[in-house]
Amino acid sequence: MNRLYNLDYLRGLAAFGIMIFHYLSWTWGTSPADSILGRIGIYGVSIFYVLSGLTLYFVYHNKMKPSKAELIAFFRKRFFRIFPLLWLVIILRIMLFNQSPNLVDLFLNLTGLFGFVSWDRYLATGVWSIGNELVFYVFFPFFILFIKKVKALMVLLSLLLFGIYIYFAFIELDPGLTLSAQWKDYVNPLNQVFLFLGGFLIGYFFHSLRVKSSVSISMLFIALVLFSFYPASGDTIQLVTGPNRLVFTACCFLVCMGFYKLNFKFNDAVHKPLALLG
Repeated sequence: MNRLYNLDYLRGLAAFGIMIFHYLSWTWGTSPADSILGRIGIYGVSIFYVLSGLTLYFVYHNKMKPSKAELIAFFRKRFFRIFPLLWLVIILRIMLFNQSPNLVDLFLNLTGLFGFVSWDRYLATGVWSIGNELVFYVFFPFFILFIKKVKALMVLLSLLLFGIYIYFAFIELDPGLTLSAQWKDYVNPLNQVFLFLGGFLIGYFFHSLRVKSSVSISMLFIALVLFSFYPASGDTIQLVTGPNRLVFTACCFLVCMGFYKLNFKFNDAVHKPLALLG
């Protein structure tokens, strides 16, 4: 199977941007909503979620069947992709802080169950996103089953997850409070799963569509201009509430679609560093 190197490029750039965001935030202070860095800090993770749904669709849409053996194989691969590094990060966190967590938190983190039952009780910084990802993996076989066997159920599930996304953006999260004050609600996997679904649907609707590079580049240009200059200021809660949430989400989808449909590979001087980073 051909590898989607263009998605590796985007994954690497998003990871690097998030790393820089965290480093500068801890060094100089939190970036506001009208800064590029503040926007990357929020939506770099969203890009990861979209890419996750897209790449899983690309890998599994043809070969995954609704059978016990296929499900075991899928979750076995997900386990070895996630848990060894997760355990290492948790151990390093405990050692570096010289602080023993309580046994319940340790159990929830080592098993990944915190993502399902208590998503804000992660031990290592940033691991909330891994808890979200584990929840998405449970949704994924249903996406495959419904899209192949019962498309009406896929439509209903998509509408439900989009409705939940709207609920968090317009009702649950209060733009009058800071994002940090509502962090538990923001990192709720139900507030993020629509991004994963969006990546999956991009794969489904566009996997066989040939797009000119000029069109892909135009999508990227529009998305990046909108992402950079769309008016939103104040605390970063403004980036994830109300119509702003929909605008920035659309930017994420456009960026992922643009990279997905780019039909050229950079020369080795650019390709190898970006692919390795991704």
